[in-house]
Amino acid sequence: MEIRKAICVLKGPGSATGTICFKTEEGAHSTCITGEITGLTPGKHGFHVHTYGDISKGCGSAGPHYNPCNETHGAPEDKKRHVGDLGNIEADENGVACVDMVDRLLRLAGKYSIIGRTLVVNEKEDDLGKGGNKESLESGNHGAGVAWGIIGIDEDPK
Repeated sequence: MEIRKAICVLKGPGSATGTICFKTEEGAHSTCITGEITGLTPGKHGFHVHTYGDISKGCGSAGPHYNPCNETHGAPEDKKRHVGDLGNIEADENGVACVDMVDRLLRLAGKYSIIGRTLVVNEKEDDLGKGGNKESLESGNHGAGVAWGIIGIDEDPK
């Protein structure tokens, strides 16, 4: 069975919660990411897929951004970036971020599948690798996680 739909329920230690859906059309070379996250502070927040599906110690046990090709951190549109680099989402004045994006590197099946990995929303804006320091090239200086969840197969995977 080829997996074409996945889901991630996000929850953190505070009020941030949400649900994000991933969908790949048959034969497509990109993944659609949609959903809503509430309980955020207004403004931009880093948004990334991390390497491990381990949230036993919060998002701290999820490891670094998913980076199977050993690239530096960057923006979703950059030629060189971590597979898990999804840039920023933006919460409105009510703390709600509506997510509607398409990513060219995320996969729900195959060698670089994100199924079983952790999706994290961060407290601060991701500088997209342009902050001029080592941490920027690794994580984007985005601060701690405010919500996270493990990406799983949707009950209707097609």
